[in-house]
Amino acid sequence: MKIVNGLLSPAIQVHSPNYDDRPDSEDIQLLVIHGISLPPGEFGGGYIEQLFTNSLNPDEHPYFLEIKDLKVSSHLLINRDGIITQFVPFQKRAWHAGESCHKDRQCCNDFSIGIELEGTDEQPYTDEQYETLNKIISVLQDSYPALTRDNIVGHCHIAPQRKTDPGPAFAWSRIDETA
Repeated sequence: MKIVNGLLSPAIQVHSPNYDDRPDSEDIQLLVIHGISLPPGEFGGGYIEQLFTNSLNPDEHPYFLEIKDLKVSSHLLINRDGIITQFVPFQKRAWHAGESCHKDRQCCNDFSIGIELEGTDEQPYTDEQYETLNKIISVLQDSYPALTRDNIVGHCHIAPQRKTDPGPAFAWSRIDETA
């Protein structure tokens, strides 16, 4: 794996319109791990990609009516098989964290990279996802040295009143000790 011009190789590149410029494109100090499934509790189907590209059809599932107007994205998605899709270059601000705070610093989107894992709070993530995540973390740390283990958090840590992901099913102990 390698990063060139903010893009991770060998990630599948799918452009999301839901991003903008960071206040400082060099200020990347936090890695936020998320969990997502669409519809909730279901995997596959391409709905996460559709959400991040504003192409989700609200008629395909009742839950989609609730989220049809969301404008969200993440830098990366790791599906259940460990396949990586990149939606936003790392030097740009993806819209993944929302109202958030880390170490007394607000607006985590400004200085973080967001990685979505296809999953739920209650169902274990896959071995392939942990393997891929650890490889990504290693490559990101080579490019962004501030991403130490203390700066790798869950969405639940930076927005505890609003979010629970990646949830209790995420095994933090499976992040390599070198991270």
